[in-house]
Amino acid sequence: MKDAAATATPALASPQAYADAVATAVRAATAYYSDGSTPLGDDEYDALVRAIEAYEREHPDAVLPESPTGKVAGGAAVGDVPHSAPMLSLDNVFSAVELDSWATGLERRLGRPVAAWCVEPKLDGLAVAARYRAGRLTRLLTRGDGLAGEDITHAAGTVLGLPERLAEPLDVELRGEVLLTHEQFEQANAARTAHGATPFAHPRSGAAGTLRAKDRPYRVELTFFAYDAHGLPGLDHVELLDRLAALGANTAASTQAAPRRCATLAEAEQRIEEIAALRAALPFGIDGVVVKADAVADQEEAGSGSRAPRWAVARKLQAQHKVTRLLGVEWNVGRTGIIAPRAVLEPVVIDGVTVTYATLHNPADIERRGLMIGDQVFVYRAGDVIPRVEAPLVEERTGAEQPIAFPEACPRCGDAIDTSEQRWRCVRGRGCQAVASVIYAAGRDQLDIEGLGGTRAVQLVETGLVADLADLFTLTREQLLTLERMGETSADNLLAAIETARARPLNRVFCALGIRGTGRTMSRRIAAHFGSMAAIRAADEAALAGVDGIGAEKAAVIVAELAEVAGLLDRLAEQGVGTEVTEPAVVVAIDDEEAGPSGPLAGQSVVVTGSMTGALAELSRNAMNELIERAGGKASTSVSKRTALLVAGEKAGSKRAKAEELGVPVTTPEEFAALVADFLA
Repeated sequence: MKDAAATATPALASPQAYADAVATAVRAATAYYSDGSTPLGDDEYDALVRAIEAYEREHPDAVLPESPTGKVAGGAAVGDVPHSAPMLSLDNVFSAVELDSWATGLERRLGRPVAAWCVEPKLDGLAVAARYRAGRLTRLLTRGDGLAGEDITHAAGTVLGLPERLAEPLDVELRGEVLLTHEQFEQANAARTAHGATPFAHPRSGAAGTLRAKDRPYRVELTFFAYDAHGLPGLDHVELLDRLAALGANTAASTQAAPRRCATLAEAEQRIEEIAALRAALPFGIDGVVVKADAVADQEEAGSGSRAPRWAVARKLQAQHKVTRLLGVEWNVGRTGIIAPRAVLEPVVIDGVTVTYATLHNPADIERRGLMIGDQVFVYRAGDVIPRVEAPLVEERTGAEQPIAFPEACPRCGDAIDTSEQRWRCVRGRGCQAVASVIYAAGRDQLDIEGLGGTRAVQLVETGLVADLADLFTLTREQLLTLERMGETSADNLLAAIETARARPLNRVFCALGIRGTGRTMSRRIAAHFGSMAAIRAADEAALAGVDGIGAEKAAVIVAELAEVAGLLDRLAEQGVGTEVTEPAVVVAIDDEEAGPSGPLAGQSVVVTGSMTGALAELSRNAMNELIERAGGKASTSVSKRTALLVAGEKAGSKRAKAEELGVPVTTPEEFAALVADFLA
């Protein structure tokens, strides 16, 4: 796990620099705790506060009263309803070394080792207190300044996981986090833009704005996770969480990153690593992992300071959201003629990676988000996912921002643009990007034509020898020898590779076409379902919609795409490419029951993760998926309750953890190879 070391911030060398830093931190905290629209990312804010703390340690007589240090919510949040007991923040550590130092200090204070640790995710939402009388929810408050909070009871009905009535008629106050899951965030922004409102910049700002909003013409649902309570004394922390779940409250125990009791700090650090590895797969955002003394006796003896308990700390993770400036928009043309906008960003480090570009999806998405050149924008990156721009910080605009100019003609060939759909497209379609189409078709998971890389594809297209995929199969030795740096051996090797590609199975040929709405997995399903290219071409929308994973909308796109490449398919057939015919995987009725595919994996959903070993070591992930489907199974990329089997190789990560959590059977590559031995090529 990467340490969440604070972003580099110059030492505050003067009283004025210190005063400016305090003002910046207060302004950022005020925005963060009001509607979440802070002009600073988490890393920048943490670094700024640490610099302020360092200055104040060296100049204790110069501390400004408005300084955020030592205050709940940085002193920025307010409230008018007193809490029944102070609602504190957490101190932060940014590395394993700092965590060890904190734990050592706690044990020194106790005069003995901590009995056990509890490790749980630090949810990226808003802390709330929910008061129950006789088991009925009577009031919902924000944390505010820790002593008093804001009454948001009006929003309680939109918060999932926060029961209106507990399972027992208790007088108790639940404390926890309210957030927008990733799915709820997307739904919220769809609802907002449909009503002409600006999209939320960030799930946290969406949660903050939603909890405070009244009389909206649309509904936004949120989710509650309980992590503490007042009124249930004498319980160790893990026991308390179990008690909260029994009362009907949602807790993180329902997630992959479930809280866990750890006997030693080393075990706690291992659990931190596990939760950090799960981060990208979680359905909600986390910005750290919380480590707590589990035993109530340890908690009571350690006590609390004015800002935070001494028995708990947040091990911060590197931020996945950052604020940076949108410098421009590039318009790139894909292999099918799709014109895709790409954001050019002021370089920013997110989760250890320097990000200079991010996706903008399509022109409608740009308009929906209200982006302008020069905007300060939230950028999000999770795991290996392509970074995306979420929304501008409208309140940070200076007036110098400029509208984003949309292209009036294809940026590559200058021809007209079809703007009839959300994703704009050059009217020449694939003809606009013949090189990209040829490179894609020759790729390993399509026709696997060795020796046909980017440079050679450019030569073939620019010399006029190849205009599309079908032309590859008409190439002659004499034509190839006219190309620069193409010797006799290279020409013979390329022709042999093309000849081998001529006999590729139907699913590979179909995938090589680059039909929108399909890919490797869908191409396999389509080929298995229809059995021949002729049957695929003859299928109407209803027939295509019968393929697993293809709905009415995608079926319409595929039918239109097949009509567009009809001439190409005719010429491929003339060359004997894609003419394979197999028995279609039609479901038949036997004794009024449906009989699906046969094989050892018949009808089972199988997921593969990690590096394969043994007999499977040389198989690509695509080849593994093909093997699964030959054996009657359905290859999937994500683990769920419907998953029948997980094949876990070396360095299997979050998918294995989720499978174990859900009780999904896990097998080794060697065991799986034995199971499907009859189907190994």
